[in-house]
Amino acid sequence: MKLAYFVNQYPKVSHTFIRREIAALEKLGLPVERFALRGWDADVKGDEDLLDRTRTRHVLRQGLPRLLLTAFGVALSRPAALWRALRCTWDVSRQAERPLPYHLMYLVEACTLLRWLQASEITHVHAHFGTNSTEVVMLAHLLGGPRYSFTVHGPEEFDKPRFLHLARKVRHAEFVVAISSYGRSQLWRWLPAGEWHKVKVVHCALELQFFAQVEALTPCTAPRLINIGRLCAQKGQLLLIEAAAQLAAEGLAFELVLAGDGEMREAIEQAIREHDLQDRVRITGWIDSATVRAELLASRALVLPSFAEGLPVVIMEAMAVGRPVVTTRIAGVPELVREGIDGWLVPPGSLADLAAAMRSCLQADASQLGAMGLAARQRVQERHEAMTEARKLQALFTEAGRR
Repeated sequence: MKLAYFVNQYPKVSHTFIRREIAALEKLGLPVERFALRGWDADVKGDEDLLDRTRTRHVLRQGLPRLLLTAFGVALSRPAALWRALRCTWDVSRQAERPLPYHLMYLVEACTLLRWLQASEITHVHAHFGTNSTEVVMLAHLLGGPRYSFTVHGPEEFDKPRFLHLARKVRHAEFVVAISSYGRSQLWRWLPAGEWHKVKVVHCALELQFFAQVEALTPCTAPRLINIGRLCAQKGQLLLIEAAAQLAAEGLAFELVLAGDGEMREAIEQAIREHDLQDRVRITGWIDSATVRAELLASRALVLPSFAEGLPVVIMEAMAVGRPVVTTRIAGVPELVREGIDGWLVPPGSLADLAAAMRSCLQADASQLGAMGLAARQRVQERHEAMTEARKLQALFTEAGRR
């Protein structure tokens, strides 16, 4: 088997879980070719992502003239396959989020990807996210390329499954991976029962070094909470600032760190100023994996008041280093975090419940934090260890090859 991975943008700060997955598969003796649409000029952090950038071939880096020339060559060499892929392109452009020209461009991109896959003698390609990356590998398959599979993360795919034509992408795929039981159930909603067997659960995972030296760790009793992730509407940081303001008005001492960046940074900074929280809340911007770990260890808990999620990797990272979690009871989160054992689960969008959970966390003593942190670490190690999950993927790729 010769395996390739295809992603919309790679490497990317928020896609470290994909790098971990590829690294685990390669440790199992399954080399992975890396392809992406974009990412050759991305501002990535850390030596691992910088190295992966040199290993990845980026379709859009070819430039439009070369992409069109390759597409013309594919049209001449395999007209019947191109017609089949063109009909699919027309079908998925109807009732879609983007108009036909975007989907025609995906077809052009698929032609270049097809040539690269053929040159590398790839027999299976796996995509991450059920959006345009999977559409490109599906079209490459219809053009005569290798079989494919893809991983669905959510929440985007669950918000607009009809617009993304998920059912069609599953129909042509060998299998599809959901990262939680919840994710599998959401895919089942849009698939005929005869295709439910194609949906497999494989968790996102962490490397062993994230669990290393945990025995020597002690709970952090500093009144510090950390939020990690893109600064955007679905992550709920504006509500988090409201909760912080409520705790500050009560006279509770604390520090809140927002590790990340995004389109809502300006709005969040304005909210911080309006509530006079500049001396309590700081925003770090994007940071690399080592700094994420250091910030987690310097905090007593992760707080993630998201409105929509799949199953956030950052929750796994926090639990792996012995930190409990304050988060919302949504999507796949309750499959990992247990109320009162690993952390605090609150209803999404509830300011009162979020503030109460943060208060309880800040008032917890060292023994409670230590017990919850230990339970959290054991929980994530049982369910999200990289080599364990990679073996599941390896078995799926091997089975698809036999078929």
